[in-house]
Amino acid sequence: MEYETAQGVEVPALGLGTWQLTGQDCRNAVETALQVGYRHIDTAQAYGNEAEVGEGIAAADVDREEVFLTTKLDARNRTYQRVVDSTRESLDKLGTDYVDLLLIHQPNYLTRASHEESLRAMADLVDEGLVRHVGVSNFSVEKLKRAREVSDVPILTDQVQYHPYWDQAKLLDYCRVHDVLLTAYSPLARGSVLDDPILERIGTRYDKSPAQVALRWLLQQDGVVTIPKATSREHIEANFDVFDFELTDAEMREIRQPSKLRTAAAYLRSMV
Repeated sequence: MEYETAQGVEVPALGLGTWQLTGQDCRNAVETALQVGYRHIDTAQAYGNEAEVGEGIAAADVDREEVFLTTKLDARNRTYQRVVDSTRESLDKLGTDYVDLLLIHQPNYLTRASHEESLRAMADLVDEGLVRHVGVSNFSVEKLKRAREVSDVPILTDQVQYHPYWDQAKLLDYCRVHDVLLTAYSPLARGSVLDDPILERIGTRYDKSPAQVALRWLLQQDGVVTIPKATSREHIEANFDVFDFELTDAEMREIRQPSKLRTAAAYLRSMV
């Protein structure tokens, strides 16, 4: 496992995302990932699977202190009291005394609560020892800047969509300057990278799949952490098998090129 460090905090660079995972599939995926060697698990109140994630962690033969566990506040839980109460509920569901990282899941859409109010409650949870670090998700540079200004504790990460077809150069530059991690979700572009001819061609040089090349591309960028979702042991193991090769600078630049219009267009259609 490789780690990224920000503000003196080491975060496993590769984690398991659990969006849309439910029931036994979720429990099994989390347990399998930890058995394979993952030490970073990501969930959210809105996913409705915190209990299953907690059961998967409990079933794995891994000490809780070794697992970097993230959850996110539902958009409806943004007032001071709802932040506090819902986080305690999340801890009960997860079966843990603390989470390593608590995120604001998205900017204000469904609530009038300000980021300042939410972050004040999150800081108090840090003081109580129920949360170790705080962050945000789906924040632009401008919103991240504002969150950092009003937060009494450091913002450790901004979790956003990032993959070869979704440029985050501006945000990543800002994060690097201010020692904030960028956590990339949907790193495989909902499967669109699997048909990418550039990723496929590069992968043949290393006996790797296009998905593995896409993950490696993210992991080789300073300050980037990624959390691909996977359910089967085969895919969980394949996503983890990305630490034994390194892309050249030329390959990194080639993957970054925005000229792959066919595959990018297919990805955008998948979002409709």
